[in-house]
Amino acid sequence: MAQFQYLALDAKGEQTTGAIEAASEVDAITQIRANGLYPTQVVAQGKGELGATAGNSKSSSSGGKGKGKKKKSKKAVNGKVKPKVMMIFTRQLATLIESGLPLLKGLNVLAKQEPDPVLKSTINSIADSVQGGSTFSESLAQHPKLFNKLYVNMVKAGELGGVLEIVLTRLAEYMEKANKLKNKIVSAMVYPFIVMFIAVAILIFLMVVVVPQFKKMFEDLDQKLPTISELVFNFSDGLMKNVLFMPVVVWLVLLTGILVFLFFQWGKTVSGREKIDGFKLKMPLLGDLQRKSAISRFSRTLGTLVTSGVPILQALKITSDTSGNVVVANAITDIHSAVKEGESIVTPMSASTVFPPMVISMVDVGEETGKLPDMLLKVADVYDDEVDNAVNALTSIIEPLMIIILAVIVGTIVIAMFLPLIQIIETVGA
Repeated sequence: MAQFQYLALDAKGEQTTGAIEAASEVDAITQIRANGLYPTQVVAQGKGELGATAGNSKSSSSGGKGKGKKKKSKKAVNGKVKPKVMMIFTRQLATLIESGLPLLKGLNVLAKQEPDPVLKSTINSIADSVQGGSTFSESLAQHPKLFNKLYVNMVKAGELGGVLEIVLTRLAEYMEKANKLKNKIVSAMVYPFIVMFIAVAILIFLMVVVVPQFKKMFEDLDQKLPTISELVFNFSDGLMKNVLFMPVVVWLVLLTGILVFLFFQWGKTVSGREKIDGFKLKMPLLGDLQRKSAISRFSRTLGTLVTSGVPILQALKITSDTSGNVVVANAITDIHSAVKEGESIVTPMSASTVFPPMVISMVDVGEETGKLPDMLLKVADVYDDEVDNAVNALTSIIEPLMIIILAVIVGTIVIAMFLPLIQIIETVGA
């Protein structure tokens, strides 16, 4: 028997915490429900901490009225919410509904205990809309910045099928895995830039602080310095004193800023975005990573939508809109057009250059056996692992490469400073 801590609601919606002994988490939930409580969070002792407490709900429900409150609400609705916060909200709402709590009551409970002002205001707005007679999916559609088409359509399918809590759980799992995949991609792409920034910082420090000290040692010596030493010392002088050098740096920075701005503006055009996204899939090292993550996103999104009861044509349209890459979106649009004409998914996939043969074969098997959603989710799991391996491989390549670059920079400066010393020692010895 293990010890479980729980956060639950009573029949009046009041929040309570406690501990219970049970054989498993499912057994703990069953015991809590038998006591007339609705569990919102159950955690095994030593494996985590409970989330927001009742204190949060008190502090969030109290506050000023009038204009100040309205201004805050307006700001909150127009703001953004972190993916992790959205995932927690979705999972908690699924748990409340599964426990037997009505949707409106669950929304009110989550609004009271939600610390994020943006999400809190949005939940209150959704609750008001539901109370006014709108469906949950219609209420979510009023906030497209927080709830995209995928979210709204999955909820709509869950409402129609009477399995809203199951769909919300799938949504939470999808959001968790999608966020995890995104973080892996970002970490792989940001790492080289961080290392290069550190390298530049070290270079500037050596040139501004260390090199001038050595230069003073050799100023009074009537001895020709090695070429590499002269270059390093002259570069250090130019960085610190040369008036002509600094405007060049300023102009380079301004020119770089202008080029970056123009590049992003070009990227907002249809042709520019298509070319940039195409290059992302073909660029060395990171291109393979981008392609695998795009396939994983496509497979998981489509598989999750179809599993939740969304029609295949609508699911393909949503998947195209949320693909994040124009080239992949165009390929999915071709699949949508073919399926609309009565063709198989495999035919347009084979004609596209986006999807590898393994994915096409697995989708083909899924169509023939009638288990396309399950097969798509398996493809997503496979490519999640592929992305994991690609990130590790990329890191293993980049790390020694960055170390070599740092070693060359620092080594060059060190050699430039110590070569004159070696020459002086040799002269004295002779």
